[in-house]
Amino acid sequence: MTDQLAAHPIAAARSACGVLPSAEALRAPQSPAAVFLIRPRHFTPNPATLADNAFQSDASGSAVEIAARARREVTGLATALRRCGVQVRVFDDASMTRPDSVFPNNWITTHADGTVCLFPLYAPNRRHERRQDVLRRLREQFVVRRVVDYSPREDDGLFLEGTGAMVLDHVHRVAYACRSRRMDEGLLREFCIDRGYSPIVFDATDADGVPVYHTNVLMSVGEQLALVGAELIRDPARRAEVIDTLQATGHHVVEISEEQVRSFAGNCIELRGRDGTVLVMSETAAFALTAQQRRKIEQRTRLLVVPVPTIETAGGSVRCMIAGNHLTPREQLPAGAA
Repeated sequence: MTDQLAAHPIAAARSACGVLPSAEALRAPQSPAAVFLIRPRHFTPNPATLADNAFQSDASGSAVEIAARARREVTGLATALRRCGVQVRVFDDASMTRPDSVFPNNWITTHADGTVCLFPLYAPNRRHERRQDVLRRLREQFVVRRVVDYSPREDDGLFLEGTGAMVLDHVHRVAYACRSRRMDEGLLREFCIDRGYSPIVFDATDADGVPVYHTNVLMSVGEQLALVGAELIRDPARRAEVIDTLQATGHHVVEISEEQVRSFAGNCIELRGRDGTVLVMSETAAFALTAQQRRKIEQRTRLLVVPVPTIETAGGSVRCMIAGNHLTPREQLPAGAA
């Protein structure tokens, strides 16, 4: 596989971008054993994101009922993850002005070398989701060596919505990203140079020609397994490049249809629990899988299915709800280490 990867286009992309991953970065695990979630007081499908998020739908019930259901779904997800041995921290959001705060992976990523990145968000009413109290708690409990803040690029109209806009292969240092209003290619390139990733950029559209708003509804990359809505990458050469890169990096590719993408089958995430990896997806997504797809998934990882129907009305599912925590807990440091 090493020879195959060295000859692959990502090697040329890495060279062109000046990508030089650090030793710590190269040791980064793909599937984190710890995550954090945001449990909202207020939740509703965000009208400011409706224009480019074709996955949104109407939520039934009063505002109070919708918010209560969303809180229960976050709590249920946290409980299910803990039962699998995933370490979970839940931050409550008391604000009544952050309808999408349940999706923290759009504004923050954490990295094994102690870096935290903050990202610019497309919708103005989402930008105060970036919370200094969350960052402060992370600093208190984990080793944070530096914070890289890309969020001021909002002032220039440039956006890169974290691991919504990018699907990251931490082990092989590849950043998959589909073009949209929420992913500026120049800013993606800057992130990739900073963090030692090679960008693989492509267009992905639905049958009506509407761009897919986030890459993480289209695909998921685990340790041995990758799910991808390949048919939405309309350019055959780009489609082949994505699949070839996934296979060259040792992934078994499960292709999912456009209908399955709409059912959030691509919006899943592989995590590491006490008994190995687990692929976490929603009931909506799992119901959309064929028996053959499910068998292929379960040959390589366990499947954890969690209901989040209320949150899915906002256009995101389980992957969007989970911020992977790759930082080292302070309690694991040797005595005297900083």
